[in-house]
Amino acid sequence: MMLQQETYSKEESRYLKIGFGVAAVILLIIAIWAIDGKKVSHAENGSYYPLIARFNRTDGLLVGDVVRLAGMDVGKVVDAKLDDNFKAILTLEIKDNILVPDDSSASIVSSGLMGPKYIEIEPGGSMDMLPVGGEFSYTQDAMVVEELLDRIVSIGKANRQDKK
Repeated sequence: MMLQQETYSKEESRYLKIGFGVAAVILLIIAIWAIDGKKVSHAENGSYYPLIARFNRTDGLLVGDVVRLAGMDVGKVVDAKLDDNFKAILTLEIKDNILVPDDSSASIVSSGLMGPKYIEIEPGGSMDMLPVGGEFSYTQDAMVVEELLDRIVSIGKANRQDKK
């Protein structure tokens, strides 16, 4: 039994080379993204200062997500870790020219019903500002849509049973 060696036409060889080239470029892009993806940088140049926000749950919020004040982007989430009581500690970097009153609150909200999550800062009325590395006294956790829908369904079921 003899093995027959396959030969490719010029067109097939060209397509094979193009396919390997595209695969190599895709692997290179993925490798660069994986190596560089751990660094969070700001789109705009300038100086930023850190603030700390502590939450019970941060469902759907990721490092690199936006921090907004009055609907305007003022920074990013640059770090997330757990404390000893299993609360999420987020480090936010805020633009230097944005001073945040020390009685402000930080809430995790989403753009629309299923949109991406971000942190919204609600400024307080204090004349004193949060210092560099300061922590928000008031925070509001992420609303989990699935839990909200479960509550609505259970209320509907309870109302249906009451009518019987």
